[in-house]
Amino acid sequence: MKQPDHDYSESLLVHFRRVESLKEAALSYPSVQLNTRQLCDLELLLNRAFYPLTGYLGRQDYENVVADLRLSDGTVWPIPICLDVSEQIARGLEIGRPVAIQDEEGFMLSVLTVTDVWKPDKRLEAQTVYGTDDPAKHPAVRDLFEDVGPWYVGGALEGLHLPIHYDFRELRFTPSEVHRRFSLNGWRQVIGFQTEKHLHCAHREMTLRAAREANASILLQPVVGLTHPGNLDHYTQVRCYQEIVKKYPKNMIMLALIPLATRRAGPREALWHAIIRKNYGCSHFMVAQDHGDPFASNGNRDRFYPLYAAQDLVRSYEDEIGIKMVPLKRMVYVEEKAEYIPEDEVRPDMNVKQISSSELRRRLENGLEIPVWFSYPEVVAELRRAYPPRSRQGFTIFITGLSGAGKSTLAKVLVVKFMEMRDRPVTLLDGDIVRRNLSSELTFSKEHRNLNITRIGFVASEITKNGGIAICAPIAPYEESRRQNRELISQYGGYVEVYLSTPIEVCEQRDRKGLYAKARSGKVKGVTGVDDPYMPPSNPDITIDTTELTPDEAVQEVLLYLGERGYIK
Repeated sequence: MKQPDHDYSESLLVHFRRVESLKEAALSYPSVQLNTRQLCDLELLLNRAFYPLTGYLGRQDYENVVADLRLSDGTVWPIPICLDVSEQIARGLEIGRPVAIQDEEGFMLSVLTVTDVWKPDKRLEAQTVYGTDDPAKHPAVRDLFEDVGPWYVGGALEGLHLPIHYDFRELRFTPSEVHRRFSLNGWRQVIGFQTEKHLHCAHREMTLRAAREANASILLQPVVGLTHPGNLDHYTQVRCYQEIVKKYPKNMIMLALIPLATRRAGPREALWHAIIRKNYGCSHFMVAQDHGDPFASNGNRDRFYPLYAAQDLVRSYEDEIGIKMVPLKRMVYVEEKAEYIPEDEVRPDMNVKQISSSELRRRLENGLEIPVWFSYPEVVAELRRAYPPRSRQGFTIFITGLSGAGKSTLAKVLVVKFMEMRDRPVTLLDGDIVRRNLSSELTFSKEHRNLNITRIGFVASEITKNGGIAICAPIAPYEESRRQNRELISQYGGYVEVYLSTPIEVCEQRDRKGLYAKARSGKVKGVTGVDDPYMPPSNPDITIDTTELTPDEAVQEVLLYLGERGYIK
């Protein structure tokens, strides 16, 4: 079955005269507030980037997509798009009853008429869509189990407004607007290129080569969907794209942002992206050998999916989805030729020069030269604004360990040392201080302990992002919340996890708070290390046993580590 063509003027947004009546009726509807990921899906449903979907998949379509990469009518569609909710919300929904769909601030964007509410088999979904149900092997599977709601809702949508964006409005186009610009430019053959990372000279040569082979113009669509508007890297990315677009021949390339929540589902992901590009009016789509792989940008050759599997899958569906797959060939710089050539054309006698993503970051963090053969000066200038040398970056020191291990003492001495340096503002987020001022309503259940650590991480990320030093000293007994903090804070600056491995016997001897004595006597419950578990960090940056060390000696170990990595001079 060939993918159906559609009128690019279509949209799921209702006529403005119906908006007011829907708003009035919605006062009596139950409501669901969407998170950032869900808002991305909603926007691309409403603007028809997800054509032919007219709303969230019902149960039959969902099961068909998971098993067969097709909707129940046979149309190719490889990724399940359902509204995921908590059990509490699911219990309050009724088949046939409308639901008000709101953004994170409660602004109504759409009305959903519910057709299905069910609890999916997430393990089956993970195995078929991602190729594994092991969260440790695939980050998207971990997200599916940890972040996606346990119940799914399907139904048709009537859109009132697209989600509101205040940034780069001049680069945010609906599929119909993109297609209209193609027509105005006289572009009949357009090749789509989706990216999530900075582009440099090699990417320009790579995309130009692919476009010339297809005799097509280029639609450059960076993914900006899950980035918080306060994230400096988001603005840097887009400004870098704006600069590199100037390096292409005139009237050959169009830059348009796409608010897409990627799934990192490998070959299925590539097929999904190809269908989306078709909906934007493209005739061709560039597919990398590791397209959609969760480890495509990890700096080494390890991949989850077989190389070229994404290209093979998209090629096999070309006729049905109505868009041609163009393989994206890696380009490398050959010094004696002073030009980029395809990697598969390199001879053994050629002197190939490359700079990896990690090496680029190292050069930025240490203020080292970035050669012009690798990137354009205008792009490098933007990167240097966002990634100053480590000695000027913010960073977080996250100290974890049992009560009595010396976390508060280490943190207080570190504050003094950094205050003496006087080169960055310093904030102490001690466990007891946070419990008293930020998390006073929380209990000591596992869920609330993790929530407390997540709150600390959020505050520390804001401090780090703005160039300060955050020193955190909670017990933080669970790896899950510590990992989430590392992932969050590392986006904005340095993150150093310090594990105080002081044995519990030593901690009990110190026991200045009398906590262990009360726990042993049964007067209190839920004390970490006694009747509540402590999971040691799997890969801390620094491990210190304070049994025989003075606070000054422990601090010296931390300062030496920071100095070696360039965070302090």
